[in-house]
Amino acid sequence: MSTETEPWRPALARSLVLRHDPVRDADLLLMPERAVLLTGGAARILRLCDGSRTAGEIVAELAARHPGAPVAEQVPAFLGRVRGEGWLR
Repeated sequence: MSTETEPWRPALARSLVLRHDPVRDADLLLMPERAVLLTGGAARILRLCDGSRTAGEIVAELAARHPGAPVAEQVPAFLGRVRGEGWLR
């Protein structure tokens, strides 16, 4: 049972699939009606969105992997934006 006080554990929406296209050497987010080419670190972030980690744990993991990178500001903003697109639940 979920409540408003529980931390958000981002996961891809059920109808979406994250794939690496070896021909294009690119990461794609496949949706029923379209595909989105992911750039930058978007795929690395979305791969961590498996529903087991909280948004804070994802930020902490990326901060440990990329010391000095502005993940504390950029990752929550990215997660909020793609949640607004309906890509995350």
